[in-house]
Amino acid sequence: MDVGFPFGIAGTGRTRLTGPEDHVRDMVEQVLFTSPGERVNRPDFGCGLLDLVFELNGPDLAAALRVTVQGALHRWLGDVIAVRSLDVTAGEAVLRVELCYVLLATGGVRTETFDSGVTR
Repeated sequence: MDVGFPFGIAGTGRTRLTGPEDHVRDMVEQVLFTSPGERVNRPDFGCGLLDLVFELNGPDLAAALRVTVQGALHRWLGDVIAVRSLDVTAGEAVLRVELCYVLLATGGVRTETFDSGVTR
């Protein structure tokens, strides 16, 4: 079991824990929505999707985001996941990332959708 994200307290009064597959999903979410410079000892961590929510929407932005997200996931989680497919769409003040990846530890395939306009 791993510490859940976002950090919280379980009904038992202890730190909220999560399983390995959900922990990997939490790590992907952290990479996507952390802006470079936000982490003290890792100033280049993340890909800063939230900084781009209000940029001019269009195919150029989506293509640039796809490259940025792919690079950040490979750099920070390349030893944990292998990206199978990635689609980034930009809408009315919302960025949506649809990601299919393989968990390298188990070989399991997961498909997740992350929205910048929705918090968990």
